[in-house]
Amino acid sequence: MLLSNLDLLATAPGGVTKLRELILTLAVQGKLVPQDPADEPASVLLQKIRAEKDRLIAEGKIKRDKPLLPIIEEEKPFELPKGWEWVRLPEVTYNLGQGEPTTSFNYIDVAAIDNLKGLVSSELQVIAAIDAPSRARKNVAVGTVIYSTIRPYLKNIALIEHEYNPRAILSTAFAVMHPHTGLVPKYLLHYLRSQPFTEFVNSRAVGIAYPAINDANFFQGIIPLPSIEEQSRIVTRVESLIRLCDALEAKGQLEAMQHAQLVSTLLGTLTASTTPEELSANWQRVAQHFDLLLDRPEAIDALEQTLLQLAVRGLLVPQDPTDEPASTLLQRIRTEKDRLIAEGKIKRDKPLPPITDEEKPFELPNGWVWARFPELGQFGRGKSRHRPRNDPVLFNPPVYPVVQTGEVARAKGIIREYHSKYSEIGLAQSRLWPKGTLCITIAANIADAAVLGFDACFPDSVVGFVPANEIGDASYFLAFMETARTHLIAFAPATAQKNINLEILESVLIPIPPQAEMSRIVTRVTALRRLCADLRQRLAERQSVQARLAEALVAQAGA
Repeated sequence: MLLSNLDLLATAPGGVTKLRELILTLAVQGKLVPQDPADEPASVLLQKIRAEKDRLIAEGKIKRDKPLLPIIEEEKPFELPKGWEWVRLPEVTYNLGQGEPTTSFNYIDVAAIDNLKGLVSSELQVIAAIDAPSRARKNVAVGTVIYSTIRPYLKNIALIEHEYNPRAILSTAFAVMHPHTGLVPKYLLHYLRSQPFTEFVNSRAVGIAYPAINDANFFQGIIPLPSIEEQSRIVTRVESLIRLCDALEAKGQLEAMQHAQLVSTLLGTLTASTTPEELSANWQRVAQHFDLLLDRPEAIDALEQTLLQLAVRGLLVPQDPTDEPASTLLQRIRTEKDRLIAEGKIKRDKPLPPITDEEKPFELPNGWVWARFPELGQFGRGKSRHRPRNDPVLFNPPVYPVVQTGEVARAKGIIREYHSKYSEIGLAQSRLWPKGTLCITIAANIADAAVLGFDACFPDSVVGFVPANEIGDASYFLAFMETARTHLIAFAPATAQKNINLEILESVLIPIPPQAEMSRIVTRVTALRRLCADLRQRLAERQSVQARLAEALVAQAGA
């Protein structure tokens, strides 16, 4: 049943991960391979293991375990096949002791574990004894299975598969289990990575931000023990199916890469268009592959970005030769600014250098002009002069909303949330920007942009742009910023916290259409973005159905 539905499982969100979990669950429940009545039952195997344990204790090679509690029915997560036995981990494994290193060693810490494959990294750090970390204490050998007891949900579990030179020493963050003869190491590994044991460990772990389980609780864990022959058959079958999962995953990754290349190529033909007529012809070719193109969320995101690029290049709506040219709009804005300056209502801007032909990134349609933010309205950084910035006097009593970079980044167009308010004192050391201001982040989240949905203050990590009255609202400039974000990020210094400055934003060239065309562009962009949102919703619903079908299939197979 599973093999006949692999395509569904592989394409469902998280399907391959669920399939891997199911394979392990079925394996340790005895449902993955047939039982053989000729196999020696686990009860006999357990007697041999106990005899070996007694011999090793008598030879002084291991210590005698503390008495173990009997296993009660409530502990058993599922019913075992005939011939299997439940045992506690210390009954079938032992540790190899620990001590302070006296010579150089290969150090195995949690970071050295490949938690997807259950392997130790091939590149370990060799450490001199004098430099040994205090946690480097535990011994391991070939066949030892190790389990990180810190943040166990990460499944940092691995099998030591070869000798190390110099020898390997393990961090005390691990529980060590060296199997007795009769317990196949890879069977132990697969069980420890299975859902039943993971649920046991999570139920015993303590702590929220940094959960952990101590050795005393960990080694209360139980393991289903089949015959050694069946353990070997299970391991062979599990590894065969896991390889199949790996192949499905690689196939999905290849398909995703090929799909991304197809999307890039098809949408690239649109952005390469130079006239509305050429765009129309290229769009017809893209439309032929529309269903294939938009079957992934990232493809819809790419389409939306392409539409925005077409909008600000004058290719999304037709030009009207009767429209007043943008140059006239800029003259009116300049005249109004000069009047406000003369009346002392605003300060005069710093002179901007002329725009050279070499600076212009592409050719504009007739009637368009290149301009910069300071030429188009009020433009400046937010203010937060008082230090420390979290001084309670700035916020008590709270009156005026304060917007931070995170709220701009999360806004998705319109800022509707805030988490603090300035008092009158807070407002006096800041500035209140009006509803409709375009906010652009210049620190942390670089060049994220959104429009204020209310009057608010913001710090100097955010730049504000209030379009001139002659333009109207900031919708067109929001669309422009979304297309320009990658270009602006390129200006951010390569520091721990990236940032760009006001001068960089002041120099950004903005393609300005005639005012009437700007309105048509905003209307078309709004409609097309609603269409993209609808496509995302439909795709999410389809993927949700796929995920539910996959979960049902997994549940049925595991029942």
